[in-house]
Amino acid sequence: MGKLKTPLFIVAAILIIDQALKFWVKTNMMLGDEFSVFGNWFYIHFVENNGMAFGMELGGDFGKIFLSIFRIVAVIGIVWYLIKLARKDAPTGLIVSVSMVLAGALGNIIDSAFYGMIFNHSYSQVASLFPEGGGYAPFLHGRVVDMFYFPLFSGVYPDWIPFLGGQQFIFFRPVFNIADSSITLGILSILVFQKHFFKEEL
Repeated sequence: MGKLKTPLFIVAAILIIDQALKFWVKTNMMLGDEFSVFGNWFYIHFVENNGMAFGMELGGDFGKIFLSIFRIVAVIGIVWYLIKLARKDAPTGLIVSVSMVLAGALGNIIDSAFYGMIFNHSYSQVASLFPEGGGYAPFLHGRVVDMFYFPLFSGVYPDWIPFLGGQQFIFFRPVFNIADSSITLGILSILVFQKHFFKEEL
């Protein structure tokens, strides 16, 4: 159990922060509401999505169920791998990175699995926790809460770019959450430091 203290702490800390912020956004903002944190480049902007990280989606009810089941299976696999790493005394950096991926996956699974059951909708109203009339969707049909928006700069695509020429763009357009960030940073760390993390296997 001692070897699992680090991953358990990381997962618990990220989950608590992720869910606390999502609960705050859900119970204090309506969909589309936003406020500036720093100037014109960092906003809290409330959106919800049915799908993957950074607002990407799989279409239809089947896509929603498939994604939810895939996430659950993936989490089971990550838990197994993390236990294996801890028992092998793998590099701490690798354990931390995999723990971050696990925490992020769990954070978004909680939204998908339970938010539809415990919140009412956020269209033109601030949602209530455990509303009297029930939630807005059944088990596994909840929507993921996103809020971080970084429109760092905007411009117009040059006319010579096929299909996009003349259209406006914003960088960085996707809205995301702490769970998305945790997954992304965990995977990037594994990719950047893979030679160190897996040197015994090379």
